[in-house]
Amino acid sequence: MRGSCPGRRILFLVSSMHGGGAERVAALLCNAWAEEGHEVMLMPTFSGRGECIYELDPGVQLRFLSDLTGTTSKTFWISFRRLLVLRQTIKRYAPDVIVSFLTNVNVAAIVAATGTGVPVIVSERIYPPLWPLPWFRSVMRRLTYPRATCLVAQTEMAKEWLEEHCQGSRVKVIPNPVMWPLPINKPVVEPQNWVPPGRKLLLAAGRLHRQKGFDLLLVVFSDLVKDFPDWDLVILGEGHERGALEAKRAALGLERHVFMPGLVGNASSWYELADLYVMTSRYEGFPNTLLEAMAHGVPAVSFDCDTGPRDLIRHEVNGVLVPLEDGVEGLATATAYLMRNEALRCRMGEAACEVREKFSMGTVKDCWAEVLKLGS
Repeated sequence: MRGSCPGRRILFLVSSMHGGGAERVAALLCNAWAEEGHEVMLMPTFSGRGECIYELDPGVQLRFLSDLTGTTSKTFWISFRRLLVLRQTIKRYAPDVIVSFLTNVNVAAIVAATGTGVPVIVSERIYPPLWPLPWFRSVMRRLTYPRATCLVAQTEMAKEWLEEHCQGSRVKVIPNPVMWPLPINKPVVEPQNWVPPGRKLLLAAGRLHRQKGFDLLLVVFSDLVKDFPDWDLVILGEGHERGALEAKRAALGLERHVFMPGLVGNASSWYELADLYVMTSRYEGFPNTLLEAMAHGVPAVSFDCDTGPRDLIRHEVNGVLVPLEDGVEGLATATAYLMRNEALRCRMGEAACEVREKFSMGTVKDCWAEVLKLGS
């Protein structure tokens, strides 16, 4: 790398910037590095392009790979062309280091950078066994990852799996950072326009995808609302399961108690209003929304899926973990326990605030600084 710490040129690759936990972390890291005086180019590689919904530091250059290829098509030959254009970009931009998020992008980054002499640091953003890949992509990950300068995992379990299945890889564990208070971006959706005054708020957030288990949450809440008629459920986020979830909400007769405002850029306003946060994910990497809610002092109840929630929640200290095998019945019991006990929620909420320091931007940035030195 050029010089010592200041003045590095970083090329950051991620699939898109139109929502998602990995994308939010990418924006946070790029902004932090630009503020330190590094030259940062952020390049979303998704063929469909999309837009960037996160606010970026003026020092971050935003370039879309699809703009350089001149097409958003997804044919095999166009994919090959995107790989060539990415390689040309690496040669032209001449970064000191490439940082890449998400499996497909990681593999492309390593292949495109081959022979350029540019170190590549890649990061898996979920526990790999819970996101099976087609056989070809799985083979490519196993073959390419050991060639990366460093592989970043979010949890110890993910690290152990990667070391076993991508032998020869140098793996470091770095959790996600949390910003507190959260910056406000667009779209701004005011909670009072959705939740009537005086109501208790059970909050959930994430992509409307099967992974997040919002279908299970609707079933749970349909039972809870009978005993807690003064509570409403809000699910923040957008995704392809919106139609199915809205239909399920209607079938359960929950239209007056369950609201789905979509994507919001002012999540902090919702966390500040929430009385309890609930996470029903079937699997996770390192859940940003849970971390953000806890940083805002919101106690949480969550399924104890293989990785993620247990790295944040100390059972019965700052929240409650429910074994996955206990299913919706176990989650309903734990949620009801917290909903009826305001004093307990307050104590857990105070303890939840500890994540602000443990997962602060400064702490996580220091961890990344050590990894970036590996490419010097």
